[in-house]
Amino acid sequence: MENQTPINLTTTVTEFVLLGLTQSPELEHFFFLAFFIVYVTTWLGNLTIIITVISDHRLHTPMYFLLANLAFLDVSDSSVNTPRLLLCLLSKCKTISFNDCLLQIFFFHFIGGAMVFFLVGMAVDRYVAIYKPLRYLIIMNQRACVGIVVLAWLGGFAHSAVQIGLLLQLPFCGPNVLDNFYCDVPQVIKLACTDTHVIELQMVFNSGVLLLIVFTILLISYTIILVQIRSHVTDGKRKALSTCGTQITVVCLIFIPTIFIYARPFTKFALDKVVSVIYTVITPMLNLMIYTLRNAEMKKAIRRLMSRFLFSCRKLKT
Repeated sequence: MENQTPINLTTTVTEFVLLGLTQSPELEHFFFLAFFIVYVTTWLGNLTIIITVISDHRLHTPMYFLLANLAFLDVSDSSVNTPRLLLCLLSKCKTISFNDCLLQIFFFHFIGGAMVFFLVGMAVDRYVAIYKPLRYLIIMNQRACVGIVVLAWLGGFAHSAVQIGLLLQLPFCGPNVLDNFYCDVPQVIKLACTDTHVIELQMVFNSGVLLLIVFTILLISYTIILVQIRSHVTDGKRKALSTCGTQITVVCLIFIPTIFIYARPFTKFALDKVVSVIYTVITPMLNLMIYTLRNAEMKKAIRRLMSRFLFSCRKLKT
């Protein structure tokens, strides 16, 4: 029998075919309209939060500085996959080049990883606010807040670099059909022309196990904070409980779907696409609604911003 030459590690697959959410034209039009509204709402809402925090001096506090950065992360996260999803729903373009696919994975995990680490920073902010209220502004000074943001982005970059580094070791020489609406590690890794069990376990550890550990730490931290609020805080107890409840809700919205996808070997489940839509398209909009609808101070600040904007428009007309 003639000896076969080993598979070349250079990439022979030049593009991937994305099957998308559905093959039904009617459903594609419905999904396009729905997700377009969600995407525009996400952009407008989060930009409103960012502009409000920057322009209103009453919101120049550590908590709202971090909230504005979370809004920026939500806009960035939504913009990695949603535009291509909308394009594919509207047109017959169902392919993505190999390099664009890797870029999409890199930025998706870069921003997603940054958000995971950033939520830890927000938990630290609440811990200091509840346990050290008199020294809160001293501890959570501008340098500390900027440090939280920088460390979160560096953590996201490191996480994403590891994911891409592991993917680049794999040869892709045949199958190129992805049963999803965007490129992600669980689908792409299955198309490699080699055994991927070890790489899959490494990636599960880098994503799934990391998510589980951070989620557990955050839940324990917020439980400790809530106990402290209920037993010791007297002034502003309702506001403190509302703020922590909001952050716990956001943490659950982000972590539960991503743990479902990444904290298991890369086997296909029927709910995978639904869960992917939730955390890539829907969650960035829900975060915005949760933070604005449950935050009286933010709602008042947005109303002040709108009033100033309308007043300026009237002055220009006159």
